[in-house]
Amino acid sequence: MTTTTRGDEMLALRKARMAAAPPILRGGFRPFFLFGGAWAAIALVLWLCALLAGLHLPSGFQALAWHRHEMLFGFVGAIISGFLLTAIPNWTGRLPIAGAPLAALFGLWLAARVAVFFSATLGLIPAVVLDVGFYGVMAAVCGREVFAAKNRNKPVVAMVLLLGLADAVDYAAAAGLVADAEAGIRAGIGLIVLIISVIGGRVVPSFTRNWLAKQGHKSGLPGQPGRFDQAAIAVTVLALLGWVVIPTAAAVGWALILAGLLQFARLTRWSGWRTWAEPFVAILHVGYLWLPVGLVLLGCSVVGGAVPRTAAIHALTAGLMGTMILAMMPRATLGHTGHELKASAATNIIYICVTLGAVLRVATSFGMFGYARGLELAGGFWALSFAIFVAAYGPIIFRSRRGDPTR
Repeated sequence: MTTTTRGDEMLALRKARMAAAPPILRGGFRPFFLFGGAWAAIALVLWLCALLAGLHLPSGFQALAWHRHEMLFGFVGAIISGFLLTAIPNWTGRLPIAGAPLAALFGLWLAARVAVFFSATLGLIPAVVLDVGFYGVMAAVCGREVFAAKNRNKPVVAMVLLLGLADAVDYAAAAGLVADAEAGIRAGIGLIVLIISVIGGRVVPSFTRNWLAKQGHKSGLPGQPGRFDQAAIAVTVLALLGWVVIPTAAAVGWALILAGLLQFARLTRWSGWRTWAEPFVAILHVGYLWLPVGLVLLGCSVVGGAVPRTAAIHALTAGLMGTMILAMMPRATLGHTGHELKASAATNIIYICVTLGAVLRVATSFGMFGYARGLELAGGFWALSFAIFVAAYGPIIFRSRRGDPTR
């Protein structure tokens, strides 16, 4: 059998799977965006109930450790998976993973969430096998597609593997096997911030340039990433690596501040102030702004400024990750289901809620509200943004693409 014949058979098999699969399994964004978004809201509410009302969580992790782990490796990991499974076919020209293989991959993620939640009874071993195994399988799936197409995005596959390693370190910390209890969390945060810096650095200026060109603007359009972008990313990599390894070193703090300033300069080159008439583009700039803000706050917290570390962490998580995720999920969902890229009233409310939630959470760390009231308000707005996404976009995700002959 020739390579060409084998390739044709694989192509035919994927087409058949897509045609036979229910709509929810015709693209990675569908199950992972929908249920990942739902898990963001559910997990945050559970954490607030545990913190403020004494709810017992049946997890082998302590309540705070469970909150950090599930928001990072559970929720954000799901959205990254949905994004990559949707973006890689565009990068490679190959058909997306669909049908039974997608169901198995999503089932592995879901089983891991259950195993982590009930790990006080089940033990940590099943959770480790399922959760870390999910990242290994994701890396293998993405790697197969990228390497088969000889695509340039091989570093993204490496980042998925490293995220799985950070996940494993966090389990080791929960089991008392690692002296630094936050090493895995810091590594996970650093990797995701880097992924956003790299991919966001392509997406934000590209979407901005395309929208401005459609409005008739011919000058001052954002350009392709260049040497300055590479330098900003390189400094960010070094600063975050230093923070993961030696988080209290003053030199690391100054490096984080420098990285934040470079990232802010990078953002100003993308003409975000000209996009306020289009929510789908403007929110990308709002979301990316949390990156330099978070890095500078984190650096200040390290060098001894009057900045609480939790303010910096939540600027990078609730702010950067939450906003960039909600900036991309509605857009990708509409685009890949054949709908017009137009922000609805629900979408605008989503953007307002996630921004309020992030701002209030950072402000609470600075003592601007009573701690419990601040967490209730911040968590309420932030969780509501994802709940609205599920309610508004769930019906679209469950339906076939417009114009799809298999509907």
